[in-house]
Amino acid sequence: MTLSERLAEAALAWRYEDLPEDVAQAVRWHLLDALGVGLAAASLPAGGRLRSALGEEAGPGPATVLGEGRPAPMAWAALVNGALIHSLEYDDTHTGSIVHASSVLAASALAAAEAAGASGRELVAALAVGWEAIVRLGLAAPGAFQAQGFQTTAVCGPPAAALVVGRLLGLGREELVAAVGIAVSQAGGVFEYLSDGSDVKALHPGWAAHAGAAAALLARAGMRGPRTALEGRFGLYRTHAGTAPDASVFDDLGRIWHVRDAAFKAYPCCHYSHAFLDAALALRREGVRAEDVVRVECTVPAEEAPVICEPWERKQNPRDGYDAKFSLPYAIAAAWVDGRADVDTFSGAARPELLSFASRVTYTPASGMGFPDRFPARLAFVLADGTRHERYVDNPGGTPSHPWGEEDVVRKWRANAGRLLAPDAVTAVEGRILRLEAEPDVRTVGGLLRAGVAIGEGRG
Repeated sequence: MTLSERLAEAALAWRYEDLPEDVAQAVRWHLLDALGVGLAAASLPAGGRLRSALGEEAGPGPATVLGEGRPAPMAWAALVNGALIHSLEYDDTHTGSIVHASSVLAASALAAAEAAGASGRELVAALAVGWEAIVRLGLAAPGAFQAQGFQTTAVCGPPAAALVVGRLLGLGREELVAAVGIAVSQAGGVFEYLSDGSDVKALHPGWAAHAGAAAALLARAGMRGPRTALEGRFGLYRTHAGTAPDASVFDDLGRIWHVRDAAFKAYPCCHYSHAFLDAALALRREGVRAEDVVRVECTVPAEEAPVICEPWERKQNPRDGYDAKFSLPYAIAAAWVDGRADVDTFSGAARPELLSFASRVTYTPASGMGFPDRFPARLAFVLADGTRHERYVDNPGGTPSHPWGEEDVVRKWRANAGRLLAPDAVTAVEGRILRLEAEPDVRTVGGLLRAGVAIGEGRG
C-alpha cells in the first residue's frame, strides 16, 4: 500500500474505545490549550485585524471562529482559527518531528465536528488520528523540510488535516486517499519570514487546516488526488525535503502514540528559547541583580541558531514584539528584567530597556546537544567582578521529561481564555473539553465559545 492508503486505513480503523485513557486525556488537554491560545490571540489588535481581513469573504456557516459571535463556513473557520492559534507562538510542539500539531488539528477538527454534528468521542478519536499522522509525516524526514526552508507544520499539516476532516465528515477509504493527495498539492510555508520578522508565519497552520478541509470536501465531491502524493517521484518528500521518506515510522500506527510526547509551551515565543528562559528565571530567583550582569553567555544547539540567533545583530534589535518572539537575546532580557515572558511581553513595540539588556547577550552554536529530541540550553551570567552563575537545562518545562499536569494546562487556559471570554464561559468551556467524551454534540461547545465572546466583549 502507499503511505496515503496506510494512513487512510488507520484513520478509519480507530475508535474512541481503542484509545488508551492517557492518550484520550492528552488529546483533550492539547485541545483546551489550543483553544485558549487562540482566544488570547483573538483578544489582541493583531488578532482582530486577522479575523476582520479573513472574515470579509466568509458567509454564514456551521463553524465557530474564535473571538467571533457568528459562525462561519467550515474551511474558513479552520483557516482563521489555525492562524490565531499559531500567531502567538504559544501553541504546542512535538519536538522530534518539529510540528505544531494543534494549530492545524484543533482548528480543522473543531470546524469539521461542528459541521458534522459530531460527538465529543468522535472529535477525540479524529484528533488522535491527526496527531499520529502529522507527527509521523514529520518523523519520516526529521529536519529535512526545515533544511529546505519549509516549516514542517505547514508541509505536513494539509494531509493530516484532510484525514481528520475526512473522518469526521464520513468519507470512505478511497475518498480519504484522494483527500490526502489533493491536500499535498497545497503544502508550503517558507521560512523567509525570518529575514525581516514578518508575521506571515501565523498563517502557515491556518492554510494547512484550510487546505485539509477543502481537500476533504473536494474528495467527497469526486475529485481525485495521486495515491503516491507522499512518496512518489514528485511527491511531498522528494520535492519539499529532497529525500525519500522513512516509511518504517508508519509501521507502529495504533501501537505507539506520539501525542504522549507532545510538549506544552510555557511562554509565547519560539520553543527553542524556552529552556533558556527556564534557566534565566531560575538564576534570577537566586538573587542576582540585572544591573550587576555585564555579559550573558548562551550555548545554543547549532540546529536552532538559524531561527533564534541569526543574524545576531538583528536578533539583538528585533523590529517589534512579534519579531522578538524569534529573538533569543530579547526573550532572555524579558525574563531577567521583568521576571516573566508572557503574551504582553511580545505585544506591541520592542522595549528600550529590554533591547539594552539584549546587547549584553552572546551566543555560541554547538553540535551534539540532542536536538531535536531535546531543546536544551546552557546559560551563564557573568558579573562585573568576574563571578559566573551558570545553569544547564536539558529540556524546558511542559516536555515529556518535565511534564505538565492538568492543573498546569488549566492555569494556562484560564489566563488565556479569560482575556476575551466572560468568566462563566471560561469555566463552562473548560468543563466541557475536559469531559469531552461525555459530550453528545460538539456544537454545544462552539455555542458556548460564541456566546462567551458576546458576553465578555471588550474584556481583552
